[in-house]
Amino acid sequence: MTPSEQPQNSWRQHLGFRWYAVLLGGSAAAIAIHLAIDSRLVSFVTMVVIVGETLAMIGVGLHTHRPAHPLPWYLLSGSAVLFATGTALRGAPGHPAHPIDDAFTLLGYLGLGLAALIWLWPRQVHGDYDLLLDSALIGLGALLASWTFLISPILQSADTGVDVLVAATYPVLDALLLTLVAHSMATSTRAETSLWLLHAGFIAVLLGDLGYSLETAGATVLGREVLLAPLLAAYATVGAAALHPTMATLGSPRRIHPHHSRQRASLIAIALIVASLVPVVGSRLDPLDRVVVSSLFALLLIGMLVRSERAIVRSARSERRAQYQADHDMLTGLLNRAALLRALRQRRERWAEQPLCLLFIDLDGFKRVNDSYGHAVGDELIATAAGRIRRVVRREDVVSRYGGDEFVVLTPLARPEASVLAERLIGAFVRPFGLSAGEIPITASVGIACTGPRGCDTAVHSLIRDADAAMYHAKQYSLGYAFHEDARRTSADSEHRIWRSAPRSTSTAV
Repeated sequence: MTPSEQPQNSWRQHLGFRWYAVLLGGSAAAIAIHLAIDSRLVSFVTMVVIVGETLAMIGVGLHTHRPAHPLPWYLLSGSAVLFATGTALRGAPGHPAHPIDDAFTLLGYLGLGLAALIWLWPRQVHGDYDLLLDSALIGLGALLASWTFLISPILQSADTGVDVLVAATYPVLDALLLTLVAHSMATSTRAETSLWLLHAGFIAVLLGDLGYSLETAGATVLGREVLLAPLLAAYATVGAAALHPTMATLGSPRRIHPHHSRQRASLIAIALIVASLVPVVGSRLDPLDRVVVSSLFALLLIGMLVRSERAIVRSARSERRAQYQADHDMLTGLLNRAALLRALRQRRERWAEQPLCLLFIDLDGFKRVNDSYGHAVGDELIATAAGRIRRVVRREDVVSRYGGDEFVVLTPLARPEASVLAERLIGAFVRPFGLSAGEIPITASVGIACTGPRGCDTAVHSLIRDADAAMYHAKQYSLGYAFHEDARRTSADSEHRIWRSAPRSTSTAV
């Protein structure tokens, strides 16, 4: 940021905060006046003032923060005007504009839904449908509760015709909007203040519509001022969301952590399902209600079973992945040292009556390759060498990367068969390695330690120590491979020859 841009950004931020304080304070005061004075004129003026302030907030936010995706904010502005127009027409004396008021309100719902979809689309977790399933369960639960409390009583009212169908449509739209809000909440982070303010605004809209639907169903009479207050609060909250700097990032792709959001969405779904059960238990339902409630319950049950099965499969897959990572070397895919030390104990019963040999393999000249070509080529060589070793050994043999360029093969073979296996392992390194740095020749040295039947009682550490010593003997004398007993016997003979050939000290008598 250049020095000339800093004062300009500071001025914009100061202007944004000033508008934020003034407009929010004015909205709160207007809502208080609306609730205190029972007057259609006051309600109309309050509506005009707060909608105007909301549009001004959105305009200031768009000008100050310049979001990369401004279309949803324009849709929210249009929805605010449409909702206000429908509400004003509905509150006019004699209700002369009906059903035009419903047309404006339904268009407002359309704008809200499109804005929410545009913001949610980049937040899809590709390949992970659990969040979508959770949101669908929330929608089904809300729809079941809406049918029980609102839609069925509306349809059973004395009124008939298009008005009843339109009135019954609002709870369905509210259930869909609640689904979008719940999905957005499940895929958002705490740092997205603007989005959480929008959530609060949408929930306020839902509360206001719930009051209207309850009145239409004949369940309660709340009064015009009380019913209008949530909608006015929603306008002010949406305006506050537009002023917050995080509004610029809404609609941008974001990495979603599905585990935490899945927990939140599941809790919401379970709460809605339990709540929807309360009014159904013990109530007398007519045939239409039975069909609808049974169908929704069947869908909820199927969804919860699918969701539970996916959770079980995901948990089992995570456990297998964690266990694999704990037991395997990530570079080669072979068992790591810790898993090798457990392998003999795990195969104790299967290998109890068989001889046992441990082959310790070390790459000759690996340090020179690592120093000359770098660690990336060294890792490539290790991975390729592991693949060649794996192709030579049998399926029942235990193969491990012991560390660095050292590998271990634990196999239930006698000494003659272990000698054949060692020759095959050495033969696997005759051909040069075709790596990214070119053709690189490299050989291997193998040390072997064996034990007879019941050798599973032998500690793996002892076999590793003996085979390691034999490997160094084979490397020192360029033998290719050597058994620990032979290496120890050779060392003993060498020491004996050195002792026999050493000059004896003599003493002369005086």
